[in-house]
Amino acid sequence: MKAAAFLYPWDVVGDPDAPARLAGLGIRQVTLASAYHSTRALTPRHPRHRVVTAAHAAVLYPPGDRWRGRELQPYTAGEWAPGDAFGAAARALADAGIEVHSWVVLAHNSRMGEEHPENSVVNAYGDRYPWGPCIAGPATRAYLVDLAAEAAVRPGTHGTELESCGWYGLAHLHAHDKIGGVSLGEAGQYLMSLCFCAACRQGYAGQGLDPDELAVAVRGALEPLWRGAGEGEGQGWASVEELLGSRRAAATRAWRAESARTLQEAAVTAVRAAAAGAAAEGGAGVVGEGAAGAAVEGGAGATAQGSAGATAEGRPFQVLLHADPVSYHCGANAGVDPAHVLAVADGVVVPCTGDPRLLTPFAGQGGDGAVLAANLTVVSGMGGSPGTLAADAARAAELGATELRLYHAGLASDHDLALVKDALSRTA
Repeated sequence: MKAAAFLYPWDVVGDPDAPARLAGLGIRQVTLASAYHSTRALTPRHPRHRVVTAAHAAVLYPPGDRWRGRELQPYTAGEWAPGDAFGAAARALADAGIEVHSWVVLAHNSRMGEEHPENSVVNAYGDRYPWGPCIAGPATRAYLVDLAAEAAVRPGTHGTELESCGWYGLAHLHAHDKIGGVSLGEAGQYLMSLCFCAACRQGYAGQGLDPDELAVAVRGALEPLWRGAGEGEGQGWASVEELLGSRRAAATRAWRAESARTLQEAAVTAVRAAAAGAAAEGGAGVVGEGAAGAAVEGGAGATAQGSAGATAEGRPFQVLLHADPVSYHCGANAGVDPAHVLAVADGVVVPCTGDPRLLTPFAGQGGDGAVLAANLTVVSGMGGSPGTLAADAARAAELGATELRLYHAGLASDHDLALVKDALSRTA
């Protein structure tokens, strides 16, 4: 089973031994971050540093002319990834015989939310979530689709993985986080993630709901949870219906599902158009200005079944989404309809650490070539289990996985990587 490892450009740039070290593990593909959120990362083997602090969400390459004059545009990285850090890392990895796919984080950008709060998710109490751009807003959608196209199709890439291509809600890995005092359960998380920005209020109205009355109902449904009544018990969609009422719950879910589905369609369409444009220009990774914009103009009717694009070698450019099979879930692994997403993208990457059963709803949904990649954490200090990787991979394969994703080669200790090497030698 093919295994790919996640990596940051700063794991490679400045460390000439990094590509050969990765190849020595038996890894032949890397998912390399090209657009990423703020983070603080350990680099346990780098000759120049041990900690990298990415202060804000940024693209890790020089952004193109498409952003000139636009209010929403990607931020460039600071000293943690100057210049074309992605390109430098990608070339070094390719020289070591490792295939590079880009890793693009979309609807997760705290700096944008701070500077453009009107584009953020706003809950029923009026609190804004700066880390979560509202994917229903037209300006945000146009930005996300263009970012997907540009950050995905970089020189030398063979495919991409789109993370956070859907709703972001209350849950967020935040510095000094203090929101765990009340256990909301799945229902409370959903209600606290409902957005009441202007676009979403209009969307609810289109579903037959009065947005003001809905906000009152959401606050009322949450009130028992703040008092600790039934704390943490609300799990599954039935618990949302119990708190909010089945009619209101269904209408909110329909609006959010439509917003996420059409964003995913537009993003994949734009990436494929960009890949086709790059291939026509000799694989240089330069995308015509109109490619992504055309996908946005397609709106809800846009699909990804057009040109698949290709790499410089003539291979199809692969487009995968990080996904959760429960469509109303929020976060980095966007909630999707399994049958729909596998009719749009070439496959999905599914979180499987500790429980691979999230693979099951995707199994058999795509065509013969659909990729179902099991994402397994191999960093012991982050809850991973590299020592059981071979067994975990076998279990994932039984549930339909066709590939593995290993999180994260740059963060793991030498001991963890030795266990990964052993496991990959036994699963090859």
